[in-house]
Amino acid sequence: METTTLTDTAADPRAPAGEPELRRTIGLGQMVFYASGSMLGAGIYGLVGKAAGELGSAVWLGFLVAAVAALLTGLSYAALGSRYPRAAGAAFITHRAFGNGLLTHVLGLAVACSGLGSIAAGSWVIGANLQRVPFLSEVPVTVLTLAYLVLMAGIVYRGIRESMWANVACSIVEAGGLALIILVGAKYWGSVDLFQTPANPDGGGLLMVPPLLLVQGAVLTFFSFAGFEDTLNVAEEVKNPRRTLPLGLVIGMVLACLLYVGVAITAVSAVPWQQLADAKAPLADVMAKAAPWFPGWAFVVITVVAVANSALINYVTASRLLYGMARDGRLPARLARVHPQRRTPHISIALILVVLMALTLSGDSAELAAATVLLLLTIFVVVNAALVVLRLRKNEARGGFEVPLFVPIAGAIVCLALLVVRMTSGDWKAPLIAGVLLLGSAALYPLVRPK
Repeated sequence: METTTLTDTAADPRAPAGEPELRRTIGLGQMVFYASGSMLGAGIYGLVGKAAGELGSAVWLGFLVAAVAALLTGLSYAALGSRYPRAAGAAFITHRAFGNGLLTHVLGLAVACSGLGSIAAGSWVIGANLQRVPFLSEVPVTVLTLAYLVLMAGIVYRGIRESMWANVACSIVEAGGLALIILVGAKYWGSVDLFQTPANPDGGGLLMVPPLLLVQGAVLTFFSFAGFEDTLNVAEEVKNPRRTLPLGLVIGMVLACLLYVGVAITAVSAVPWQQLADAKAPLADVMAKAAPWFPGWAFVVITVVAVANSALINYVTASRLLYGMARDGRLPARLARVHPQRRTPHISIALILVVLMALTLSGDSAELAAATVLLLLTIFVVVNAALVVLRLRKNEARGGFEVPLFVPIAGAIVCLALLVVRMTSGDWKAPLIAGVLLLGSAALYPLVRPK
């Protein structure tokens, strides 16, 4: 099999003749912000209340279980990114491992759809929070949501350097917002039974938390860690990707885990989980209780910035994924066009905006988040399996960061278990949305099959 090695200056041989290349500008610090910023958004700011409705005061356990599941796959992604630093990385890796065009095509588009689902889920959180701003209170949520999507498209079109610096600024704000919640709410720690669940309102310890309930809650909180896979798709814009990409990804995941568990404990300690479950802006309510002196509008701004940061990262990722697949002949060639001045895949960016508007109008944040998780779990099972195949293949090039074989095996098993639990115990709406997206992707294959 061919081996492709990308350096900071080398041209990709698959790029269309005469087409400008993506620009390498991302260092380690920006990679850490990119990895952590992709996770510290809609999941914790928008869905912690819904997760509390499923897990009660034990919501922090859901985040912890989801973190372990995500970290296993995150380590696999770190190893793969170190081996094959290229856009559309998951699709390239799948094809390299299995050599199946249809599987490669569907998985690549599933990655794009998961990113779009995450943006769409966050857009409703943005709209609901913007309505809390006095001069926007009369504007319909749908209008606010669509306007926000157009703004995101403009930033991503502008350039990767601008997108990365916007990401750094937003990541500092969102991480600061979460740290502030822990700081002002720490005085409530120890005031509630952290093992109390809707199924067991008396609490009583870890052994009293129903395992199935915990796994179901972990499926939803897993959405909070959705984003680490984004790092793979900007690999061609990373300096020294064999080292920078895996190191930034792992550091980012650890930071996100620590903040998530701390915020979850603080939230249910300050506000009863029953109230948290019904809150439109749960963390804003926590701040109102723990720090009434803090301006309500200021935390609305923090929430909007945090969720918008996740959207920005997912938008960048989706556009690079379509670009990479089109460059490899797996999507129409026009999607591989790069703007000569901005050095961004502008055709892909425009197409994504159209799809996002339609997807955003198709469901609420919880349904879109759950559908996104189902897509991601499916993707993670395949990518973990691909790493197992590549690890066992003789003469396959090694990367700058390697993990033991049990890591991708355990990652595939855990993700498959979460997928089965959600499919067999949840409602039908999320599987329907995910299924339609997968079937639609498969239906496109005969039209774009590589010649």
